[in-house]
Amino acid sequence: MSSLKLSVLDQSPIHDAKEPKEGLFDTVKLAVRCEELGYYRYWCAEHHDTPGYASSCPEIMVSSVANATKTMRVGSGGVMLNHYSAFKVAETFNTLSALHNNRIDLGIGRASGANFLVARALHNSNSQDYSKKAYDLINYLDDKVPKNDYFYGVNLSPKNIDSTPVYLLGSSDGSSILAGKLGTGFCLALFIGTHDRPIDIMKFYKNNFVPSKNFKKPKAMLAVTCICAESKEKAQEIASFHTYWKVQAFRHPKRDGLYSPSDVKKLYKNLSFEDKAYYHETLNSMILGTPKECKEKIEKLALEYGVDEVMIVNVTYSFEDRIKSYELLAKEFNLKN
Repeated sequence: MSSLKLSVLDQSPIHDAKEPKEGLFDTVKLAVRCEELGYYRYWCAEHHDTPGYASSCPEIMVSSVANATKTMRVGSGGVMLNHYSAFKVAETFNTLSALHNNRIDLGIGRASGANFLVARALHNSNSQDYSKKAYDLINYLDDKVPKNDYFYGVNLSPKNIDSTPVYLLGSSDGSSILAGKLGTGFCLALFIGTHDRPIDIMKFYKNNFVPSKNFKKPKAMLAVTCICAESKEKAQEIASFHTYWKVQAFRHPKRDGLYSPSDVKKLYKNLSFEDKAYYHETLNSMILGTPKECKEKIEKLALEYGVDEVMIVNVTYSFEDRIKSYELLAKEFNLKN
């Protein structure tokens, strides 16, 4: 049995050309199955007005998943804090922790998760930068607002709830250093983009780490794209539709719905040389293959980055392919024992 914990980061894709709302229900179904399989935690992502993805409100999905599960830790991956009041986010997750026996995580990020127009629609009047908002958020949750702060004396409701642990999500050293200084957990998003993420990012986090109420020592994780199938060729075929989606989203940007793998075969032929190059660069950045191949790659990355937990991101056209991938991986890692 591997000592490595496996967890899930769910972007709530809309499967099988279903009605968009069905992506929300599929998230809950997948969470229940992943708890049965032995995955340690389950985080829900935030995307706004994004064709192909169903969830814009991770806090509501966290509540739904937590209601449907019993033991697995459940959280956000993440709340895009720039859009919101730090106090309101703290209140929301304090309430979730109260309702669900303190098995709630609060993952936060600085990306917008939205296009420019939607980002403007979400904008609030609080002009604080992300670092200050993260600092305030943690102080509210820990009941440690400094006496010289304007909001000293403000309390979360309900009172006397254990502080919800906060994790910073990021794909650069900026987020890792901030996570260390704030004493939060840190999850390095290897599934976002294809740029280099040197292992120094984790070193920066650990070297800058200051112990806090929830984390006496650093808690580092990776989030990776992994599709597990009977063969590497099958895994690549399953991954093709999301790879094509990323080409359109990151190179043009054009966010379409999620095409089937058979449609992608036709669409791929019409891509420019540069787009095809980015397509293969994106495909190569994913962990794709048989259960044995995927396990070896995941364990290698965990060892290189010095983490004891890896979150699996898995976006597929078919919901059944997605469940199957998590099942195969759980069996290979022997998660239930």
